[in-house]
Amino acid sequence: MTFTVTAEGPLEVGTTLARYHLWGEDPATPVGPNSVCRVLRAGDRLHAYEVTWHGGPDHTRLEVAVHGAGGDDVRSAVRREVSQLFGLEADLPGFYAMAKADRALRDLVGPLYGLRPSLSPSPLEMLVGSVCAQQVNLTFAFTTRARLVRRYGRPVSLDGRTLYAFPNADALARARISTLRRMQFSGRKAEYIVGIARAITQERVDLGALAACDNEEAIARLTTLRGVGRWSAEWFLARGLGRGDVCPAGDLAVRKAFARYYNRGRPLSDAAIRRRARRWGAYQNLAVHYLLAGMRLDRALGGGA
Repeated sequence: MTFTVTAEGPLEVGTTLARYHLWGEDPATPVGPNSVCRVLRAGDRLHAYEVTWHGGPDHTRLEVAVHGAGGDDVRSAVRREVSQLFGLEADLPGFYAMAKADRALRDLVGPLYGLRPSLSPSPLEMLVGSVCAQQVNLTFAFTTRARLVRRYGRPVSLDGRTLYAFPNADALARARISTLRRMQFSGRKAEYIVGIARAITQERVDLGALAACDNEEAIARLTTLRGVGRWSAEWFLARGLGRGDVCPAGDLAVRKAFARYYNRGRPLSDAAIRRRARRWGAYQNLAVHYLLAGMRLDRALGGGA
């Protein structure tokens, strides 16, 4: 099965998918020079698919090839995942119009033109990724996460390559803490991951229902899970649900970006960051992603920060 997806507005694939490979391997989302692969879970069935892209940022065309048998339901589910993966719902034209009034953002639009926030296709995947990233550098977080995916995810062959479906809640709920410890997860993080998975399998939390909640209600529900604080919950809203009006002010990288671009390198309090971010309204999520990408661009150009 093949089909084409065309982005509405600019899409720069390289920067949009950068977070899946900048700090290490993501076996659930391997990115190549001109393609990205995923495995869709449809009940008990797994469907590997590959997306290739063509054209420049203003004319990007995504060609999707789904391997194996599948009907309209599979096509719709893959299309939905592709839209999430490439951030196709983001209102870039509106954001760029808003950014004209903000010098820092205005200066970042040119070099980062077409960057979209990539959303996690799976709520559990987003939460587990957040736990992996707590209090460690991103390279180590990617290393432990990759081990988890290879150990508990289901492998699928695609043209001689082995892809992995991200582990489902049942698989992680059965994981042994001692096994996760051998993967270099701390004891606490191992407990968090297994605990979140068991909360899902025991129906104590419904991550899918959070899409219908407002931000504060969703945060309140998420933070009942051990290991999920406001930082993880806000990133879940931003990169799991695609909420525009979210700024994870407690994130260290976000704090550094606000200091760099808005306070001459001096730290700002979480409250001050939130006050400034509220000026962007529904474009807070986009603004944060551009500021973070701007920091990476600074480092690549030798500008420090």
